Amino acid sequence: MRPVKLPGRPSGWVSGVIRRAVIIGNGFSGAESQCLGLVRALGLSSRFSLYRATRPSGGINKWLHWLPGSIHRRVDSLIRSIHDDYWRYGGNANDQMGMPSSTERTGILWENYNTFSDLELKRFDNLNGNVVGLADAKQIATLARDTFNKDGPLLVVASGRDTISVSSSIKRLAPDYVFVVQIQHPRSRLNRFDLVITPHHDYYPLTPHAQEQVPWFLRRWITPREPPDRRVVLTVGALPQADSAALRSAASVWHDELALLPKPLLVINIGGPTGNCEYGIDLAEQLKDKLQKVLWSCGSVRISFSRRTPEKVSNILVKEFSNNPKVYIWDGKGPNPHMGHLAWADAFVITADSVSMLSEACSTGIPVYVIGAERCTWKFADFQKRLHDRGVVRPFTGEEDISKVWSYPPLNDTAEAASQVINALAERGWTVQAVEDDVFFKL
Repeated sequence: MRPVKLPGRPSGWVSGVIRRAVIIGNGFSGAESQCLGLVRALGLSSRFSLYRATRPSGGINKWLHWLPGSIHRRVDSLIRSIHDDYWRYGGNANDQMGMPSSTERTGILWENYNTFSDLELKRFDNLNGNVVGLADAKQIATLARDTFNKDGPLLVVASGRDTISVSSSIKRLAPDYVFVVQIQHPRSRLNRFDLVITPHHDYYPLTPHAQEQVPWFLRRWITPREPPDRRVVLTVGALPQADSAALRSAASVWHDELALLPKPLLVINIGGPTGNCEYGIDLAEQLKDKLQKVLWSCGSVRISFSRRTPEKVSNILVKEFSNNPKVYIWDGKGPNPHMGHLAWADAFVITADSVSMLSEACSTGIPVYVIGAERCTWKFADFQKRLHDRGVVRPFTGEEDISKVWSYPPLNDTAEAASQVINALAERGWTVQAVEDDVFFKL
């Protein structure tokens, strides 16, 4: 009787060395920067390709976000084939490109769903990454299988709701050739991924306090429904890219513009209202009044808005401080000074709505003041409480002396998450071949 040969591992399994990564992004910097931060921490920032699983924008598309991303794109394609662009977008050329009316004010590029801006392309060129285009699970899975023996396993890192179907499909199509990390909680069926990296506050719905806020008949619809299992890595906040090497690089790049500014330098980052952290001109008025009270203790102040900042909020601050010699307001034109601010700031004031901006600032060890935390609800309130309990933030009251320094153990979520990825790979018999001279540089 001939012996039966059981199916085994792919021939490249013995080495099991990961030398490259694929990032599945959703077009939003808050999600994609977490992927880049993790890839950088693993030493692969010069060996990655970026694909996007993004949605059409403009016109009626804002009403279709409840659809799965793939179906949304098919509906958009069908509408394009039936109706001309003028009818579809109401004659607004800006809507056709997904641009807000305030683009000229903010200087922020909003690209169509299948394109990349020139600024993005330049940014990824500096990373030595390969910007590919729309994410196709079959194509990426085939790439992983076809190149396994030569290049080893493929690390796939994804973040954001619209990337879930792509990353999970890659795992299903090529389970022996890829290691899939999903950043941000996918809400259900965690076994579709090798590892899930998500903040503690994503599990807030399971706490007794949260359960009391939800009527009993709705609790079964609130996710996640199960506590974290062994494939879940919990963090305090988002995964920032700003590690010590990145900050040293940014400090060098921005030296001529920021090093000679009068000290202390106070950086103010303003996001925008969300469903669980709502505010408007009332918060802008509070920030204006409190900033006026602390200006005496500041050498310089630099203010930046995000693309989510309502114009009515930014207008109040621009009107109040645009002629103040101590205050510089970035108009969105030219290189983004964000990394330079992280490298050179002596203190931060940040609106409570942005997990990403707070996580980055709290990873520097520099004093961070928060405004608007009392407006946060649900899991956003839980995130603010965790930051406060760890002593990494203080409320911005307007009574501060910005020249007085206080310290705290910086958040180290990105490095700790990368360590957990390496441990999970080791259980599978795989390792990561890091590039020692990988240095992130952001425009």
